[in-house]
Amino acid sequence: MSGGLRIADAIMKPTSVTPDGEYIERDGEPWFKITNYDQMTPFFMSIVSDTNFWLFVSSNGGLSCGRVSAEYPIFPYYTVDKIHDEHPNTGPKTAMHVEKGGKTYLWEPFVVHPALYKTTRNLYKNQIGNMLVFEEVNEDLGLTFSYTWCSANSYGVVRKCSLVNNHSQEVKVTLLDGLQNIMAANYVGFLQDCMSNLLDAYKWNELAEQQVGVYCLYAKLSDRAEALESLKATTVWHSGLPTPKVCVSSNQLESFLSGGAVKEEPLVRGQRASFLVHSEFVMAGQATQNWMMVAEVEQTHGGISALQQTLASEGSGITALVDADIAKGTANMKRIMGAADGFQCLQDEATSTHHYANVMFNCMRGGIYDNNYEVSKKDLLAFVAKRNKNVAEQYAKWLNDFPEVIHYLELIEKAEATGDKNLARVCTEYVPVTWSRRHGDPSRPWNKFNIILKDQDGEKILNFQGNWRDIFQNWEALTISFPYYFTSIIAKFLNASTIDGYNPYVVNKAEGFAWECPEPDHPHANIGYWGDHQIIYLLKLLEWCQCFNPGRLEEDLEKDRFSYANVPYEIRPYDKIVEDAKDTITFNWEKHHHIAQLQQTMGADAKLVLDANNAVYHVNLAEKLLVPLLAKSSNFVIEGGIWLNTQRPEWNDANNAIVGFGLSMVTVYYMRRYTTFMIDLLKPVTKAMEMSEEVAEWLAGLAKVYADHVNLIGGAAINEHDRRKILDLLGNVASQYRLKVYEKGFSGKKTSVDTPKIVAFLECLLKFIDHSIEQNRLPEGIYHAYNLLTLGSDTAEISYLYPMLEGQVSVLSSGRVKGEEAAALFKSMYASSMYRKDQHTFMLYPDRKLKGFMERNKIPAEKIDSPAVKYCLEQKLTKILYKDPKGDLRFDSNISNAKELKAAIESTQSPGLKNHTTELLNLYELVFNHRAFTGRSGTMFGFEGLGCIYWHMVSKVLLAAQELTYDAVDNCPEQVEALRKYYYDVRAGIGFNKSPQVYGAFPCDPYSHTPSYAGAQQPGMTGQVKEEVLTRYSELGLRIQGGSIAIVPRLLRRAEFLEKDKKFEHTTLQGDIVTTPLKVGQLGFTYCQVPFVYSLGSEISITVAATTGTTVLKGDVIPSSWAKKIFGRTGEVTRIDVQIPEKVLI
Repeated sequence: MSGGLRIADAIMKPTSVTPDGEYIERDGEPWFKITNYDQMTPFFMSIVSDTNFWLFVSSNGGLSCGRVSAEYPIFPYYTVDKIHDEHPNTGPKTAMHVEKGGKTYLWEPFVVHPALYKTTRNLYKNQIGNMLVFEEVNEDLGLTFSYTWCSANSYGVVRKCSLVNNHSQEVKVTLLDGLQNIMAANYVGFLQDCMSNLLDAYKWNELAEQQVGVYCLYAKLSDRAEALESLKATTVWHSGLPTPKVCVSSNQLESFLSGGAVKEEPLVRGQRASFLVHSEFVMAGQATQNWMMVAEVEQTHGGISALQQTLASEGSGITALVDADIAKGTANMKRIMGAADGFQCLQDEATSTHHYANVMFNCMRGGIYDNNYEVSKKDLLAFVAKRNKNVAEQYAKWLNDFPEVIHYLELIEKAEATGDKNLARVCTEYVPVTWSRRHGDPSRPWNKFNIILKDQDGEKILNFQGNWRDIFQNWEALTISFPYYFTSIIAKFLNASTIDGYNPYVVNKAEGFAWECPEPDHPHANIGYWGDHQIIYLLKLLEWCQCFNPGRLEEDLEKDRFSYANVPYEIRPYDKIVEDAKDTITFNWEKHHHIAQLQQTMGADAKLVLDANNAVYHVNLAEKLLVPLLAKSSNFVIEGGIWLNTQRPEWNDANNAIVGFGLSMVTVYYMRRYTTFMIDLLKPVTKAMEMSEEVAEWLAGLAKVYADHVNLIGGAAINEHDRRKILDLLGNVASQYRLKVYEKGFSGKKTSVDTPKIVAFLECLLKFIDHSIEQNRLPEGIYHAYNLLTLGSDTAEISYLYPMLEGQVSVLSSGRVKGEEAAALFKSMYASSMYRKDQHTFMLYPDRKLKGFMERNKIPAEKIDSPAVKYCLEQKLTKILYKDPKGDLRFDSNISNAKELKAAIESTQSPGLKNHTTELLNLYELVFNHRAFTGRSGTMFGFEGLGCIYWHMVSKVLLAAQELTYDAVDNCPEQVEALRKYYYDVRAGIGFNKSPQVYGAFPCDPYSHTPSYAGAQQPGMTGQVKEEVLTRYSELGLRIQGGSIAIVPRLLRRAEFLEKDKKFEHTTLQGDIVTTPLKVGQLGFTYCQVPFVYSLGSEISITVAATTGTTVLKGDVIPSSWAKKIFGRTGEVTRIDVQIPEKVLI
């Protein structure tokens, strides 16, 4: 283009630079800087706080923020796409007239088009995660403008601004800066979404004393014949600009941009709210002008009056007060993250920063244990009263005699010593976590978060709530740093499992658990149970408990300290499941209402299975561990997988359509690991186990079926008739058990079951599992994840779907595939169509070419002579099918599935059409192939859809590779190198090893998924964080075995050791922020808040520094005598120094 593209006489200055990123130090803290971030597709970020603030920001400047929940926003809480779109008129706005060299220039920082200046735009995020800086350098004007988002708990959300004159020449600036589209208090989300103009009509935007913007609705919205006063407001105030004039709307913005004057606005009614400050000032060469704006929600008359007095009395000193409060919040964040071992000091800043982010987001979803192992008597009393009022009354004196704070282990010991099963169970289930919230944000609008940290009196609240599939995995990673809580986490998990072997949807602190109720008119609502999570998440907790506290599970095997959840879901009899495997659960409304009524007098324990006297029915650990496995074993289609007949999919919600005729080999793979664990746990036990009579019968029935048919497996595949016979027998055994316990509950009778008989059942089951695994291995080495079941009159046939990453992860984690075979599987994965070369990692499943719109819904031309088609055409039944103008045969476009087609046939007046029902349904299936329809996963292109990387599943691959590497260290050393290579191949594909341009966001931050057409999506609270917290400890060589800590750094890299001296900042058990000086050739991290310092050396050696002195240990193991003090966070061990032989490093 000759002379460049012009706007009037100005020549546009398009940029051709590429984004880049680097770790830097800023204000003495580590940050990550993205240069030229505006050349990236806008991405989304979550900025955190130590309190209840939330702040979600687009890299283009759009945002929403507020406190507690989406109901208390400063800017509209929209979905992420709208936040990206709304940035020109929502959130920060800056414009200025710059007088320089006798000319006046208009500059609007961060307005990308038109590009009239030569600019560089940078984005900075601090490691702590509570600050984000936008910066624009205007090289033509010699000015740099930046603003920082952060929060101050005593004041609100803070926007700190800075304008720097980079030249020696003086400039005069006329500024208009502030915030747009501010939400009034008493905001109503659904009205803002669909009737925002009505909400605007009620708005009152007032400039009060001390230039405090006050934004309220003049009344609450209502059409009822009653007054509803609106007596809270959002406030915004500023500090730092000379001779300010404030506008409370954006009405004068266009005038300012055109060179017009601005007048102060004391009041604007019925319009969107803004807070724009007009100021004029002269800047000397190299000078800086700073200012800030602070916004707060839910302000009362008293609160605003106090704010005005503070602003009047403090004057410009208010800035220092706000800065001090921001610093206090940062220090509190460090204490929270330090308690969870979030800090590491390495040469490789990407690894240490990513670890911190993983720990932070893991804690945000799962919470953080409050005050180590110290239990607040006040909170414990409230918890017990909420759970079981009778127990609270019976043990009121016992509880009140406790000191104000009691150690967790002492609490459990005292509760068990009473011999009261209810008291021991309730106390064991007490999990004192705080800072937890559901993983909701504008990119996950279906999840509603609620950050409740204090009550109305300002007292700290310990609370958690979450989907059980999520919170237990986060607790796994958290509890690694508080390992003696594993007992309570396991109890919490098991006490929320049902008599038929499943777990309800939600767990929380006070209520124990909750279930979903039917909502027939809600298209996204459903009831049912997930499967694979239950087996593997429980197993991981059990495995860790064995590692940290060997013998504890064996002690609990016979103790009746566990309960069953009394969820009002009743799985239908087996014959009804066979008839319709998609509709298998009846909701017992009578039970639901009875439980709700009983809860008023009994407490949350009313939701547990009760005996004839309305007392909680207790069973031992052995029974509770067997029941979920019995449930899965009852639905085992040999060689196909676990039948998905409980109305829910597995881990991947997007595979929602395979429910009913889907089979999960994923669960079978995890069952193998679970079954092996149970065999190892029970085999040394010689005495019989007491078990509920009904469960014992269920176990015996299943054991007989498997034992009677074990001769059919071990070689070639069994035939479809034998497969169906086994399935029917298993299904009927479980059906008889369910019918008995649904109708009458447990009889209360216990029976002794010989433990060797239980082990024999498990060993027999393991043979069926291994046979099925072998049958699901493809020639290229990949394994099936999900299969399809077709039931004939006496057959059970299996057909296969495409490969999925889930299948590879679960089989690699099963214990069946190891060593050379595991290395071969990794090789096959990288050669498969699941691999995405551009991101050097794996999609959930292969992307595939889909039919274009005009190729869909096309009946094969050769079917035109079929009786059904001929009949419909002759009778002109266009509500069924028709011939389009090009002669193609098509079904009516209002028919979405076979069920609707059948309904259309039945509603048609033509009497002969029903005779063609079967043929039409078969024809519909031929056209659309709905049996192979997996659900959302095959029809969307974001989230868990086609072409997408799901980072949680990739991190599961990473963990599996690590487990296999250490298994090779122990059992086949010749495979260590190959598996270690694959571990780092998988690791290299994760975002923190990439540039911002490739990853599409801040590389150190975890995100949920990456579609084929964009960068990383959904920031923060993804399951990825849990897996990578675990892998990081093992990279450092920490292996917990038999209550000891072994240092086996076979995955540690030489590049992590410092190349220059550095101070390692971390926190003590008392919450003090301290620094440990490290030298060249060292690295530092904490575990259970004990600092570990590794130094390069020739031979491994361990030095324990304790309050009693220093001890040098022989070998690579910290024995249990010392490890218990570390696990117990007693403060007796103050530091661990380890000499690492350089020869073992990568």
